[in-house]
Amino acid sequence: MSLSRRGLLAAGGAVGAVAATAAGTGGAAASVRGPGHGRGRVRTGFDRLAAEGYRLLRGQKVGVVTNPTGVTADVRHIVDVMHPDSRVELTAVFGPEHGFRGTAQAGGSEGRYDDPVTGLPVYDTYLTSGQPLADIFTASGVDTVVFDIQDAGARFYTYIWTLYDCMEAAALAGKRLVVLDRPNPVSGRAALGPVLDPAFATFVGRREIAQAHGMTVAELALFFNAEFLHENPVRLEVVTMSGWRRSDFFDDTGLPWVPPSPNMPTPETALVYSGTCLFEGTNLSEGRGTTRPFELLGAEGVDHRWAAAANALRLPGVAFREAYFAPTFSKFEGTTVGGVQVHVQDREAFDPVRTGIALLVTAKRTWSGFAWRPDNWIDKLTGNTRVRTMIDAGADTDAVVDAWRADLTAFRAKRRRYLRYGG
Repeated sequence: MSLSRRGLLAAGGAVGAVAATAAGTGGAAASVRGPGHGRGRVRTGFDRLAAEGYRLLRGQKVGVVTNPTGVTADVRHIVDVMHPDSRVELTAVFGPEHGFRGTAQAGGSEGRYDDPVTGLPVYDTYLTSGQPLADIFTASGVDTVVFDIQDAGARFYTYIWTLYDCMEAAALAGKRLVVLDRPNPVSGRAALGPVLDPAFATFVGRREIAQAHGMTVAELALFFNAEFLHENPVRLEVVTMSGWRRSDFFDDTGLPWVPPSPNMPTPETALVYSGTCLFEGTNLSEGRGTTRPFELLGAEGVDHRWAAAANALRLPGVAFREAYFAPTFSKFEGTTVGGVQVHVQDREAFDPVRTGIALLVTAKRTWSGFAWRPDNWIDKLTGNTRVRTMIDAGADTDAVVDAWRADLTAFRAKRRRYLRYGG
């Protein structure tokens, strides 16, 4: 039998200190004790849950939505830690894009199988939502769905929409959902970029949030439940981190970096990703198939003029180097192309989204072969048509950025209600 919220608080406040319950609007969310003020090692939501003996999961059949990033400080996977522990009844695993053990490339998953390490059934959630996903939760027999995945801080990184879909489906299936928090690797200082127009909703952007949201997954879960799922909210609880501040980048945390997807090898990749991923919507390589995805950008016929034009803008915190590379897969596989490498020199001053727009503007102006993907994928990434149409019309970087300012201001005000960490 699951512990009630009153029971949690009565138990010496131990579990109540790490859990926030949000069953409906933001006003219904329980208060969350803030993180520690020291500069020591960050403890993730899972670390705190385990330290309390999994009290929040006691009496529940538990299924975990996770991937290779769901690790402890000593890089043991949480599933491998929980499975033999008699204090928690782990009965299922749910895999997102790239899979639970991370064997699939972009746009792929692992399917349904039994995990050879634990013997647990692994269910595939990728591109499944609504009632079909609710039916998977029901068929698995779990009472509580736990979410623990490292995010990259960008609207079009799909794990946050796996979270959204799982919240919606858990509500439909009558399941509780617990989110174990992890750091936003690029800090949580600010939200940046255009806010999604609902007309452009896809799996790279289900709902109206900024391109770089500046939130943790637990904060996003509280936001989603109150703002978007309020008509049928999930029974939501979040376990916050301790020791994390909004100003922290990933290397401030003391936590191990595990690539959350094959083309996110380092925290430096995440730093530029929310801007340079926009090149997926063009005919230029976004650096997939290189050792520096999203930092290397280019195409056949691009030369030194692009780097020169980008550097002439004197964007804060970043410089651009003329670069040549040959991707081993994806666009221009096996072909040497010219372009730029993005070098972040001051990450606190660096604005990845503005930089991404500036690179689009200068690429179009310096390379006659520039083109958008024929399916206008750029509109799905930016969440609107304005970026594409304004650049096509000759707008400069400042004009494009100014076009989303009002929407971003409104999102920032709404976002503020769900932030759970200082600093």
